[in-house]
Amino acid sequence: MSKFYTVLQKEVNGFATAAGCQLVATCDIIVCSETSKFSTPGANFGIFCSTPGIAVGRSVPKSRAMYMLLTGEPISAREAYESGLVTRVVSADKLDDEVNSIIEQIKRKSRSVITLGKEFFYEQIDLSVLEAYKLGEETMVRNINSDDGQEGIKSFVEKREASWSHK
Repeated sequence: MSKFYTVLQKEVNGFATAAGCQLVATCDIIVCSETSKFSTPGANFGIFCSTPGIAVGRSVPKSRAMYMLLTGEPISAREAYESGLVTRVVSADKLDDEVNSIIEQIKRKSRSVITLGKEFFYEQIDLSVLEAYKLGEETMVRNINSDDGQEGIKSFVEKREASWSHK
């Protein structure tokens, strides 16, 4: 199974700090409780959070990342959501239900399509817009011509649930 099929998902119910915040920032989907907090506090202790800063700086706008890295102050779950660090904020008693719901939604998709899409997403991030669109076009053609791409189109036209081959 491709490393890209694995969707990295994290559940946070507490304080994700330094490397914990870095882990959150590297995941594809993050669900946290309303009371969760996130920080990169190294500057408070004379050790700048350089490696957590890489992931955080690629996940949130520059001003939010710099605030976190330079002040060491935590941000709330709501601020993390508004910045794009986390995907969803739910009450602590709903964390498992929300995570399971997301997992079930993804499991109903074609593994080959999810793999193709995730590979494309991460590859295009560092390309120029023009190069990204070129890669996007090539990926779309490969996807449409794949077994599951054809099955998806056919099931949509026939108004039925798709039967994925995962090829």
